[in-house]
Amino acid sequence: MPKTPPSREVQRERRAWAVESDDWRLDRAVRKGFRIKWGYVAIAYLVEFMVIGASLGGAWLFAGVYSDGDSRSFYFMLLAPLVYAAVELCRVPLAILARTQRSYFVRGLAILGIIFAAGVTTKSVSQLGEMMFHPRLMDAAKTKTALKDAQADRASLDTRIAAADARVGQYTAELDQIEKRSAENASQLAGLPAQRCERIQGTNSRGVRYSNLKCIADPRVATLSASVTKAGADRAAVTKELEEARKARGGLDRGNADRRVADAEQAYRNAVNRSQLHSFTAMVYGVDPIDVTDAQVHAFLRIFVFIPALCAAFASTILALCAVSVRKTFMDEDDLGAAVNPEAATYMLAPFAEGIVREVNTSLQKSVREAVASGAAIPLEQRRPAGPSLPNAATAGAGA
Repeated sequence: MPKTPPSREVQRERRAWAVESDDWRLDRAVRKGFRIKWGYVAIAYLVEFMVIGASLGGAWLFAGVYSDGDSRSFYFMLLAPLVYAAVELCRVPLAILARTQRSYFVRGLAILGIIFAAGVTTKSVSQLGEMMFHPRLMDAAKTKTALKDAQADRASLDTRIAAADARVGQYTAELDQIEKRSAENASQLAGLPAQRCERIQGTNSRGVRYSNLKCIADPRVATLSASVTKAGADRAAVTKELEEARKARGGLDRGNADRRVADAEQAYRNAVNRSQLHSFTAMVYGVDPIDVTDAQVHAFLRIFVFIPALCAAFASTILALCAVSVRKTFMDEDDLGAAVNPEAATYMLAPFAEGIVREVNTSLQKSVREAVASGAAIPLEQRRPAGPSLPNAATAGAGA
């Protein structure tokens, strides 16, 4: 299907309408004293809506995580973010007011409002930044806690092993002392002389004679025998306790504790390597990521959270401030006392008048010369011939 060319009259009307619209906008901007570039303002509002949407979404997720399933607490936690969003929406209009208002007091109030709104935005965006790093930091914290627990268990195991070894050594020493004391008592008992036996004869009270064999033992025998008996009982008790101590010591395996510590260290290293904040902190301080301290991580977290939050808070505001171009109006010039003294009007307008007259004379002279050159006009300086010559000219013309 062939395309018909557009009508030139329509194109001319469109161009005339566009020129007229531009002139009207320019005249309005000149009268108002400022001009707003609404494209930049739209971008600033787009940034504001993105910040507000992200803040409300983060607040929704934050309330869902920390409300513990209580619906009333969930909605309570969303009230303040809604107010913060309303405050953040005021920053772009305040920036425009700070550029367009003529009163310095109103400008000061607008700038103060921008600062307050930027503080609210900084809080919201910093919370979003912390939530961005929170999962990795929590993972690193959990693995670090598990590592500390494993190290504490190993230290406790070392303490228990040392105590079990000391107990085994104590029972071994006691058993050695009992064996030594028992051997000494047995040797002393064996070295004692045999008991001495005597026959005793006599007559009892009834006049009957008797004859008995009486044996007299060394009094040390009873003491040494009791010591030997006691040493045997002590040996049996200490031997039982020593077996139990050795059994308890055998159940304390340091290798398992070392393996748990090694596994916890590897898990912590993996969690730290997945944490971008730990990596940047280690890069700044020049240490291994697993060796960075919590103080260093949180110091770097403040940099990573608050500085971007401040930039996000003032970016759209600065764009809105730059979207307004201000100029002085004619009213401002009159207010500044730009009035013309009537006595000086002659001196000010005389050069313009002389220039206009000179230009008009030059144009007239040029027009006369062109007319004379073309024969359309006769100069006044040229005189006509005498009277008698006219008939001759007419006769000559007639004869011809």
